[in-house]
Amino acid sequence: MDFQNEAWIKATILYHLRRKRVIGAKHTHYDTLKFGFPSHLGKDIKKIADELIKQGFIVVKSTSYGLQVSLNKDKLREIEDFIKKVLGYDFQ
Repeated sequence: MDFQNEAWIKATILYHLRRKRVIGAKHTHYDTLKFGFPSHLGKDIKKIADELIKQGFIVVKSTSYGLQVSLNKDKLREIEDFIKKVLGYDFQ
């Protein structure tokens, strides 16, 4: 997988979470991160989502019914700048 494609996938995942306002205390299931992508990219999406968690862009909450994720509200400005740089979409 090339870097440009990986950056586009990262930005798309972050865009979907930001557009749905899954920030801070609002969570969504970890498996929903791969929705909207072709099924053959499933392992790559999971790997990239794990990278976003390590970078601190996505926060993880463990629950009895599965892993929940949300955007890190402390890095929201940085996330929006990354989305604008890669996808060209501005949230202002």
